[in-house]
Amino acid sequence: MPIRYYLSLPDPDAARGSDPAFAFRARGAEGLAQELQQALRSDALFQRWRAAQEDPDAVDPALGATDPAASVQGQQHDLHIDLIATTTIPGRVLKQRLRLLAGSRWTLTDVVAV
Repeated sequence: MPIRYYLSLPDPDAARGSDPAFAFRARGAEGLAQELQQALRSDALFQRWRAAQEDPDAVDPALGATDPAASVQGQQHDLHIDLIATTTIPGRVLKQRLRLLAGSRWTLTDVVAV
């Protein structure tokens, strides 16, 4: 069952993961939404992160979950950006991808079953 996650990036310019190899590159709402959507639809970000780990074989394969139908919309509001992600990916996987992309500079504001 799909879940809709309401996310906020209070300071979009600071919403970057600690490792530039995995962090958001886009600046605007649409670009950030596209990058998150791609990270949910494909396991490419997960595979790059996994390969960079000391023991890639020890990484929980469940963190590589994908949802080819995932969708993310982004909206700019004054100085912050809101993202709405609709996906079947478990919350812990979504959070792990967001930490790679945005570090700790995001907030989960609501979760709704669709």
